[in-house]
Amino acid sequence: MYSHFQLAKKYLRYYCTASNGKGHGIHSPFVFTFITQVLNDKKKYACYENIEQIRKQLLRDDTIIEVEDFGAGSGKIKSIHRKVKAIAASSLKQPKYARLLFRVVQYYQPKLVLELGTSFGITTAYLASGNTAAQIYTCEGATQIAAIAKRNFEQLSIKNTSLITGDFAMTLPSLLQTTGLINFAFIDGNHRKAPTLQYFLQLMAHGNENTILVFDDIHWSAGMEEAWAEIQQHPAVTLTIDLFFIGIVCIDKGIKIKQHFTIKY
Repeated sequence: MYSHFQLAKKYLRYYCTASNGKGHGIHSPFVFTFITQVLNDKKKYACYENIEQIRKQLLRDDTIIEVEDFGAGSGKIKSIHRKVKAIAASSLKQPKYARLLFRVVQYYQPKLVLELGTSFGITTAYLASGNTAAQIYTCEGATQIAAIAKRNFEQLSIKNTSLITGDFAMTLPSLLQTTGLINFAFIDGNHRKAPTLQYFLQLMAHGNENTILVFDDIHWSAGMEEAWAEIQQHPAVTLTIDLFFIGIVCIDKGIKIKQHFTIKY
């Protein structure tokens, strides 16, 4: 992974060169609508406060759990025995981006949502709240982390989520055979190039012209940036949006040529 200094330099470059995030000069109808109706939606939705209360509880939790790590691991925590609050501080998606995912699901209303990387279920809760009629499948590698996520879902009275525990390499293929078409997916489980590209190809095989894929931490490391570049160049990908900390991929939005946008957020 990149150092804090390297990441800061990359973020500064992104911030100085990205489109202004207001929609001016954007000629893609899909992207213009995304910016004006989703990205810049400033409403405070009812679920925000309830979910953030769970986040606060996790950030105060001194419980030590054992964590199996099937991905690139934490850049800060090396031991398999970790405090809940330390995991929460390093792995939970910031409210700004978790709420954006809620708004994406709320606006586009996907019927079947897949998340790779449940962690403690904060982002999952936002996804599930975006469309309570949707079926949410969320996958987590670490057993004790998944148990805490399940407890959080119960505390929030979230009923539309199925939690699958285990190594994604083992659980994802069989899950996709069960689910069939994926309308929306958030990939936040393994921050390495090869697995990220593998997940992308697996999801592409179960997507259609309305499928939206969101990849987390696309600038986290050189490998993730290489994966993002390859995803952008895939023949079936017609449109991507780079928000620095997440990348959004559309398979087909009626666009005849590829369009790649970098937008300030």
